[in-house]
Amino acid sequence: MPEFAGFDLPDNPWALAALVIVAAAFLAYIAHRFVLWSLRRALRRTAADEPLYPLLARYLYPLLLVLALLFLADAAPLPPKVQGAIHQLLSILGLLIAIVLATKGALLLLRTAETRYGLFNIRGPLEVLTKIVMVAVGAMLLLDNLGISLTPILTTLGIGSLAVAIGLQDTLGNFFAGLYLKVDRPVDIGHYVKLQSGEEGYVERIGWRSTRIRMLPNNMVVVPNNKLVQDNITNYHLPDRELVVAVTVGVAYDSDLEKVERVTAEVAEEVMRTVDGGVRGFAPVIRYHAFGQSSIDFSVALRAREFTDAILLKHEFIKRLHARYAREGIALPFPTRTVYLKTENGDRLDEDKGL
Repeated sequence: MPEFAGFDLPDNPWALAALVIVAAAFLAYIAHRFVLWSLRRALRRTAADEPLYPLLARYLYPLLLVLALLFLADAAPLPPKVQGAIHQLLSILGLLIAIVLATKGALLLLRTAETRYGLFNIRGPLEVLTKIVMVAVGAMLLLDNLGISLTPILTTLGIGSLAVAIGLQDTLGNFFAGLYLKVDRPVDIGHYVKLQSGEEGYVERIGWRSTRIRMLPNNMVVVPNNKLVQDNITNYHLPDRELVVAVTVGVAYDSDLEKVERVTAEVAEEVMRTVDGGVRGFAPVIRYHAFGQSSIDFSVALRAREFTDAILLKHEFIKRLHARYAREGIALPFPTRTVYLKTENGDRLDEDKGL
């Protein structure tokens, strides 16, 4: 009768196999309960809601069971060929479980980061890329465990990957630029943006190859992601949708500037209250800034809820201000120019001399 650690083992191979399985199941169960208990205590101390706990509770026991079987099978008095076959089979099974656990854990962490912090949308190509990487690593480990040399395979893959990378250079550039747009979020769906090339409009869709921008005339501009991340972009929705609308006005030199400021402020406040798109409660700002050629110029700062509201806001302000100035007798001068002429004897002629 064979012995193991001072204990007599049965001669029947089936009884021996059953004993090994029962012992491995018992050891795996004890280790599984201890690991989960320790993890639960750690999570309780940190008051964290760890999403990996249910995943570990599901896959940890099968992995520990395979490891326990592997340990006991190596220590059991079995024929070398049988022991080698069992070792290789259990190693492959353990690797498969570990690959599945690692893949699901990586995807769960990415989805948790998306939900909790709103970093980026990983559903799609990034999720597929994660699965491909994990499966590729697992396949290499399995092949190495089976004794298959990876050098010729890696050499072939390296040459093929180089050729694919050269052929798909633009596509890959746009793909990684799309990842950058989703992670850094310089623009987002619904934002009103203006590109360095002059196109402007609402961002309709951010894809993995291109971004679509709907212009105000309802035309769609398709911009490659690689170009979008390299250009200067003016985003009218960051850091806030609200923006200042500046309107330049000029009045005659003989105007009462105090009256002009008061009347203009009243019209601006009325526009902010009554026009859709104005920010109610915002106090318009009026500042004189220049002596023009035929007028004293000043700026009026209004505030719109978003960029497209500024068009209607400026339209209504100019229209109402013109009507109010007419009632108040405030002149909006036409551009004028005084011309001086000289005669042959050097006398100067002007309008006062009857030109």
